[in-house]
Amino acid sequence: MNTAHLGLPVDVPSTALFTDRYELTMLQAALRAGTADRRTVFEVFTRRLPEGRRYGVVAGTGRVLDAVENFRFDRGVLDFLADQRIVDEPTLQWLADYRFRGDIWGYPEGEVYFPGSPIMRVEGSFGEAVLLETVILSILNHDSAVAAAASRMSVAAAGRPLIEMGARRTHELSAVASARAAYVGGFSSTSDLAAGFRYKIPTVGTSAHAFTLLHDTERDAFTAQVDSLGSGTTLLVDTFDVAEAVRTAVEVAGTELGAVRIDSGDLLLLAHRVRHQLDELGAKKTKIVVTSDLDEYAIASLAAAPVDAYGVGTQLVTGSGHPTCSMVYKLVARAGSDDPAAPLRPVAKKSMGAKTSIGGRKWAARRLDEDGVAEAEVVGSGPVPEGLADRQLLVELVRGGKVVAREPLDAARDRHVAARSALPLSATQLSRGEAVIPTEYVVG
Repeated sequence: MNTAHLGLPVDVPSTALFTDRYELTMLQAALRAGTADRRTVFEVFTRRLPEGRRYGVVAGTGRVLDAVENFRFDRGVLDFLADQRIVDEPTLQWLADYRFRGDIWGYPEGEVYFPGSPIMRVEGSFGEAVLLETVILSILNHDSAVAAAASRMSVAAAGRPLIEMGARRTHELSAVASARAAYVGGFSSTSDLAAGFRYKIPTVGTSAHAFTLLHDTERDAFTAQVDSLGSGTTLLVDTFDVAEAVRTAVEVAGTELGAVRIDSGDLLLLAHRVRHQLDELGAKKTKIVVTSDLDEYAIASLAAAPVDAYGVGTQLVTGSGHPTCSMVYKLVARAGSDDPAAPLRPVAKKSMGAKTSIGGRKWAARRLDEDGVAEAEVVGSGPVPEGLADRQLLVELVRGGKVVAREPLDAARDRHVAARSALPLSATQLSRGEAVIPTEYVVG
């Protein structure tokens, strides 16, 4: 599907089959029962944060908007559904004309969230809204997990730049989404060119150990790189002997050498030794970049080290141990008939244990203390209390099937910094703990 009119630099295929089969079989049964046109409200939320996390980060909203716009059942998709006998002919005819024409509200991308936060609210007929469940959850669960890990790493880095470099550690399409989510969470660049092309994220990268090993000597490799990329390049200095490599690097590039990268060994010790050596050689402006299976804890352990930037791969793209946010997409209200004027009734699954949910179309607001620090996430299904009217979190994303809130990725990135800074200081602690603020419910 050509998406030039959406402002995207690449074509995005139909997202209609990014779903589970039972979404379509539910649709077929609802069409036959005459209930598919009933007005409904679905909400995305999580019942708990990943173990030990103090806050979550909303990421992937922009990708959701793209996915909803491209949720189309073209001829090839319809032929597949017919050949596999997944749905009957009346349902195929209904799908051929499918367009989401409802409304979507949600927390803006980059905002923080907590257990029970109505992160996204999808309103429309049951038929059109139920089909979006899987694609919305797959995007939000993945991207928010990566963004949360990125946010924790950003806090640990304390202002030092972070480079996303996890493309080779995950699925090729997940790599692009991960780079985008990491940028929202605080990373400054990516090694992934597809992410740079699609989302305009700054890209970086110079050489790997293979380049050094290709040449007869380390000096030859450094000379070739500097001749090609200039003295401002970053030279990888841990292929053989670090001290010897640093000496050679400065001899080849001069004292204007841009940076050296350390990818193995005791990073804390090596960073101090390399900084001392660079300074002695007169390369006082040369920066030190460290990589090597870093996570937020490893980054925090290097806080006192003379490190200028961090490159993170595996732990970032896997959510640093929590690759999903356990978000769910639940029906919370529905009309009693297909009459557009029929009132909405709260509905909720009655469940034992931890799978309980609260019915009703909800709003959310964040209550602040007298110092402007967040003290509670307030979620309600009735009138919004006067004192919270200007603190509401959900914004309109789609109106009548049209996207109304597309924004530059930098807006989400800046929003996250502001949202995180308004949380209690304990939110940035890496030690395990509960959500940094409680969720309070106001039932109308």
